[in-house]
Amino acid sequence: TSRLFIESTLPGMLNFTSSPTIASGALMKITSPGGEFIFSSVKLKMETLPYSTSNIRYSKLNKAEFLGDLVQLYKAAKKRFDVDDDFKVRSREGVVKLQAGDEEAYAAWESLCAASRVEYQKVSLVAVRCIVLMFRVFVFCRLISFIASIFSMFVKNRVALIYDSLNIQGLEERGESFYNPFFDLTDMGLAVKSEGAMAVFLDGYANRDGTPLPMLVRKSDGGFNYATTDLAAIRHRTQFEDGENAERVLYVTDAGQSQHFDMVFAAAKKAGFLGDGISLEHVPFGLVQGEDGKKFATRSGDTVKLKDLLDEAVKIAGVDVRSRRDDPDEAEEDLPDAVKKVIETVGIGAVKYADLSMNRESNYKFSYERMLSLNGNTAPYMLYAYARICGIVRKATAAGQDASDENATMVWPEPAKIIITDDLEVDLIRNLVKLPDILSEVEKELYPNKLCDYLFETSQMFNKFYENCSVNNAETEEIKASRLSLCTVSAGTIRLLMGLLGINVVERL
Repeated sequence: TSRLFIESTLPGMLNFTSSPTIASGALMKITSPGGEFIFSSVKLKMETLPYSTSNIRYSKLNKAEFLGDLVQLYKAAKKRFDVDDDFKVRSREGVVKLQAGDEEAYAAWESLCAASRVEYQKVSLVAVRCIVLMFRVFVFCRLISFIASIFSMFVKNRVALIYDSLNIQGLEERGESFYNPFFDLTDMGLAVKSEGAMAVFLDGYANRDGTPLPMLVRKSDGGFNYATTDLAAIRHRTQFEDGENAERVLYVTDAGQSQHFDMVFAAAKKAGFLGDGISLEHVPFGLVQGEDGKKFATRSGDTVKLKDLLDEAVKIAGVDVRSRRDDPDEAEEDLPDAVKKVIETVGIGAVKYADLSMNRESNYKFSYERMLSLNGNTAPYMLYAYARICGIVRKATAAGQDASDENATMVWPEPAKIIITDDLEVDLIRNLVKLPDILSEVEKELYPNKLCDYLFETSQMFNKFYENCSVNNAETEEIKASRLSLCTVSAGTIRLLMGLLGINVVERL
C-alpha cells in the first residue's frame, strides 16, 4: 500500500477549496473551479484504490487578511492597508510576531482560528452583520479577539451548511505555524543572503532581464512566506518519522501557482528532501467565469459566495422537482423529508458535477441552466438514470409490494448467468468492463472529467439497451434475470462513480 498525501491550499481568499486562509473561510468566494470539489473527488478516488491517504486542510495566514474574517472586513482592511503606511507596517510586524511565536499574537490567532473552524461548517448570519458593523471600532489584535468573541456569542445561530452539505469529511487541519520548527534552511546550504533577505536560486529560473529569479524563503523584515512553509511541509511529509512518510504528495490549487510549485519542488529536490520513489505533483485548476466570459460575480460586481451559489442551485432544483409532484404548489415546508433530500442532492450535485465534468485546467462559464438540465452530461441526467434503473429493478423484485409506493423496499437481485440476445447488451457489457482501466487512468492523471465522460457514456448505453431490450417483459425468466443483472451492474457503476465525485444518488426522483 502506497502512502498518499493530499493538500488543498490557496493563499488569499478561498476558491472552492478546503483550505481557506484562516479568518476568511466563512464566505467562500468563487474565482476558480472547484478546488474543493477536485480535492474531494481525488481524495475519494484514492481511498478506493490501494492508497493509504492523509488529507490536510492547510490554513495559511496572509498579510492584511490577518485583520479580517469576512469579505467586507477583508475589503476594508485591504483598502486601509493600501493607503495607511502605519497600518501597513503594524500589519506586517504582526505577521512576523506571529510567525516568531509571540504569545499575545499567537493567543489572538488561536481564538480566531477556533471561531473560524466553526465557520468552515456553518455560517452565522447574525455574527456576520455584527462584525461588519463593529469593524471600525477595533483594530489589529484586539479586533481579532473581538471577532472571535462575536462568533462565540452567536454559535447557536449557525446556518447555511457548507462543508456538511458538500459531504467533505475526514480532513486534518494544520496551520502554517505547525511547520515553524522546520523553517531554517540555511544549515542545508539551500538558502543564501540576497539584498537583506534569504533566497534560493535554482537553475532554469530567471527574470525577464535574464538575471537569476530568487525564491524568497525569509524576507528582509524576518518574516517567512509560502515557499518557506511549503519546503518545511515537504520535509515533514517525506523525511520525519512522525510525519506522513508520503510517497505521493498532491497539491490541489489554482493554476496561477504553477511556477511557485515548480520552484518549490525543484528546491526540495536540490535540498535532498525527496528520496527514491517520492513524487510531488501540482494538481492545478482554472477559473470560473460568468456566461459573458468575464469574472464570475454578482450583478453589483461583488464576489459570489459559495453558500449563495449552492442555495440558488437547490432553489432551482426544488422548483423542478415540485413541478412534477401531484401538488406542484405544495409549500416547501410541507414537503416530505425524502423529497427535500432529493432536492438538495440534485442542486448541490449539479454544481459539483458541472465543475468536475470540465477539464480541471480549463476556464469554464458557469450556468445554472446547463448544470441543472436533464439532457447531456449533467448530474440530473445521471441521477435520473440511476433512479430509472432502481425503478426497473423495484418493479421486478417488489414481491407483492406496490412498486410505485414511496415506501416500497429496494431489493437488488442476485447475480445471474448473462445471456446475450442483442448487440446492445454486448455494447453495454464492453463499456462496463472498462471501469478498472478508467479508474487507473484517473488515478494516474487526476482528471475527474474522465470519470464524468465515462459515466455519461455508460448512462447513454444503458438507456439504449433498455429501450430495445425489455427487462420485466423479457422472453424468458432466464433472459429477465440476465438483464436484471446488467441493470444491477450498471446501477452499481453509476453509484460508485458518483460517490467518487462526492455526489450522493437517490433511488427515486
